[in-house]
Amino acid sequence: MKQTYLKLLIIFSIFLVIGLFFGFDLQQYLTFDHLKSQHAFYRQYYEQNQLLSLGIYVIALFLLTVFSVPGIIVVLLAGGALFGFPLTLLITSFADALGSTIVFLASRYLFGNTIQAKYAGRLQAINNGAGKEWAFYLLSLRLMPFFPCFLINILMGVTTIRIMTFYLATQIGKMPYIAIYVNAGTQLGKMDSVFGIFSPGIITSFLLIGLFPVISKKSLKWFKAHKEKLGVQ
Repeated sequence: MKQTYLKLLIIFSIFLVIGLFFGFDLQQYLTFDHLKSQHAFYRQYYEQNQLLSLGIYVIALFLLTVFSVPGIIVVLLAGGALFGFPLTLLITSFADALGSTIVFLASRYLFGNTIQAKYAGRLQAINNGAGKEWAFYLLSLRLMPFFPCFLINILMGVTTIRIMTFYLATQIGKMPYIAIYVNAGTQLGKMDSVFGIFSPGIITSFLLIGLFPVISKKSLKWFKAHKEKLGVQ
């Protein structure tokens, strides 16, 4: 009975936070126009409060991932513009993967364990067949994000994938996209005018964003066809 109340409390808290986010119109701060108009202010604030700025960035990215509200891409661009590529890529990768793992664990606690117990017989064949390749399946989904990330996090919570496998596959699979957006952010930070959007660095970054799903799909297809030759189980 206590578990039921706890689950209801968690679900209520999630909807409450999301409702407050949109109710107070906080999404206005997560737009490209806001980022460009306030870039000088954020830059000055970072120079005066470096550790605090990094902390705010990590917490904001973590919460956006956990509650699956829009604006993560703008935050990535802001991070690249303010902190530079290496540092932003490092802290973003861990914050994003940790946030996704929290959603995954919440899904497993709220729904996954119950579904696995209730339909154990029907799911046994799926669990046994896919058990050794959950990492590959998740990595494929991360590299070709045709499904929203939050949906992948929730659905994976219903499977029997191990927590560490989920975390590592998520961090590795999302790293290329994070790198592309962060790199775009470093270029946006150097723009002096609207014509700066036609710079080679920005054009290259957004071309990679468009081409990466195709490259990933062909790479995964090749890997799956040759994994036996490569000695991968």
